[in-house]
Amino acid sequence: MVIKWRNWALPVVAPALLATGCVSTPGAPAEPTVAPSTSVARSVARVCAKPPAGPAKAPAGAVTVDPAVVGDLAVKTKNSPPNTTFWLRPGTHRLDSDRYSQVVPKQGNRYLGAPGAVLDGRKTNQYAFGGTARNVTIQYLTVQRFVAPLDEGVVNHDSADGWVIEHATLQYNSGAGLMAGAHQRVRASCLRGNGQYGMNAYKAGSPISDLVVEGNEIVANNKDDWERRRKGCGCTGGIKFWAVNGAEVRGNWVHDNRGAGLWADTNNNDFRIEDNVLEANDGAALIYETSYNAVIRKNTIRRNNWVEGRKYADLGDNFPFATVYLSESGGEPRIRARTDKIEIYRNVLENNWSGITLWENADRFCNSPANTSSGECTLLVRDGKRCAQPAIATAPLYADCRWKTQRVDIHHNRFVLDTSVVGCTAKCDRMAVLANYGTYPDWTPYPGERVAEAITHKQHNHWHDNVYLGPWKFVAHDPSRVLDFGQWQGTPYQQDASSTLDPRAGG
Repeated sequence: MVIKWRNWALPVVAPALLATGCVSTPGAPAEPTVAPSTSVARSVARVCAKPPAGPAKAPAGAVTVDPAVVGDLAVKTKNSPPNTTFWLRPGTHRLDSDRYSQVVPKQGNRYLGAPGAVLDGRKTNQYAFGGTARNVTIQYLTVQRFVAPLDEGVVNHDSADGWVIEHATLQYNSGAGLMAGAHQRVRASCLRGNGQYGMNAYKAGSPISDLVVEGNEIVANNKDDWERRRKGCGCTGGIKFWAVNGAEVRGNWVHDNRGAGLWADTNNNDFRIEDNVLEANDGAALIYETSYNAVIRKNTIRRNNWVEGRKYADLGDNFPFATVYLSESGGEPRIRARTDKIEIYRNVLENNWSGITLWENADRFCNSPANTSSGECTLLVRDGKRCAQPAIATAPLYADCRWKTQRVDIHHNRFVLDTSVVGCTAKCDRMAVLANYGTYPDWTPYPGERVAEAITHKQHNHWHDNVYLGPWKFVAHDPSRVLDFGQWQGTPYQQDASSTLDPRAGG
């Protein structure tokens, strides 16, 4: 799939860290910022600096793996029954030199690294652990320097179900450090410096359900800078989620990734993203694109989007590139989830390049050449070929062939902006709800301002009860409508009821 951030001219598109700071009464004084300091955040979520050590002795009944014997882990896995525990001695373990050499676990296998145990691909092997066996566990092991191809992963290469990755370090690999399957658990692990993604949550042919990503440090991924090498590929970030139905993403420290920190793209549903620290990512902290039904709460989000936001501003682009970016995503009661909207609340956003943008590309819908999620349709219309004239011009396809930014509720958040910290004078201070003018393709049933009018006035998107500190501006309908706080609150937009703004307080 090829996804772009906006698709404008030619269509596009750990432990809890509480981040409150809400106002519940009109005119109430702003509460102090309660985002944890950098030192506190790092002491809580700094998995990569000092990962916990594995067992110094082999557990009873475990098969011991010798680093001095090349390929010992793969051979002993092949020759052992399912549900075997393997203990990797301290030292650097290697596979045979063939690039396809890998460990193929059997169901229920468990792999434990002793202190200092490393599985090293030597920039030769493509994959570390593959195959379709279920319920495999990998703990206390460093996996590094494998060379998976673009869009593929090193650990759980074949997206098998039920894997548990805990206290592991997956670093300096090409492609993704880790793939994902259904019922997967990724906890207290370091996903660092991988060429494309820390984790690529994608499984061909079926959605991934019941995914938990908890207490991890996800840092410095996309080191190979794929958006530059393949412009507009939409194929990078700390973690990318594709067609995941049910996910818990909590207590992670997601920082200093090239591109987005977290990116959910194409028919994801039922996410809870909470208690994370998302900071200093070059692009957005969070993108939720062509997806449904989510709760985004109690996150600390700071110093994101400085690189990408500034790049577009310097080019003269007036689009409100955001730190939290919802693109063709919204609440849909007909899709089963724990919520029937997208609710964004009790977050602290501090000194990012802009805030939250709700966007809907008028030209992006099922079966349109402008739909860069090639071949995909909404969860309401499985057969995209139905989305064509004349049927698409009338109900139900008129609505159901679109991913709609609707039923988004943004409340009790704290937005802090000091332009001297961000280093900007304009275009870094936006909240937005907007669309483009529909023109494409020539048979589109959504021409002109229809989508812009709908997202702005008719699709139940609301900001309210927020605190703004700093010189915030607001964009509605289209990029040319830049509003002050009074205009944003007034008719016809009527946003941010019971919210407060102090333009001098951001510093």
